[in-house]
Amino acid sequence: MDDTEIIKLQARCVSHEIRNHVSICEMYLEILRKNIERDKYKNSAVENAVECIKKSLKIIGNSLLDLKSINNLTPQNHDFKFLVEEGVRLSQAYLIGKNITINHFVKNTATIYVDDNKFLACVVNIIKNGIEAINVKGEINIIGEIKDNQAHLRISNNGKMISKEKQKEIFIQGYTTKATGSGLGLHICKSNLKAQNATLKLNKSTKSLTEFEITIPIVI
Repeated sequence: MDDTEIIKLQARCVSHEIRNHVSICEMYLEILRKNIERDKYKNSAVENAVECIKKSLKIIGNSLLDLKSINNLTPQNHDFKFLVEEGVRLSQAYLIGKNITINHFVKNTATIYVDDNKFLACVVNIIKNGIEAINVKGEINIIGEIKDNQAHLRISNNGKMISKEKQKEIFIQGYTTKATGSGLGLHICKSNLKAQNATLKLNKSTKSLTEFEITIPIVI
């Protein structure tokens, strides 16, 4: 067995084990949901947490399929504003214990043709990076708009500036600005968005603002 076959086998084994534990989480989440409904327990924070965990498990499951197939996109029509708001909701978990706020405003909306799990994974990753760039106090600003038959999503933060030298390399696989980073997040985001006819770029990074932008055609 050559190195390639060994890597493929290891990937299948790891995928199988993770999938087993994801299934366990899904089963217990369903038990939790049913008990909440049975006891008529009303708590918006708990309900939101359950829905976020459910969506995150779906994204994990979708990512695991990438180990089996190089073409794992399942695009459908989705409302742009809804996906942006879903991305913000999923990202709230990263704010716990931090003095950071997320502000978002979608000026107008339209239909975009995307794999919602992969699109959301990219949005969450960019927001998470912004949160991690802020040392003490700050904010993430997200603005969405439809212009010239394209959906534009700008995600900015007022955290640490990315140096001009590093700005040229942040999308390269394996390159990271973090001490414990893998250098895969932005590279995967850019690749997944490109496969959906979308682009990801760094608009600017200064001492006061770092802004990324996702652009994708709308369905006409």
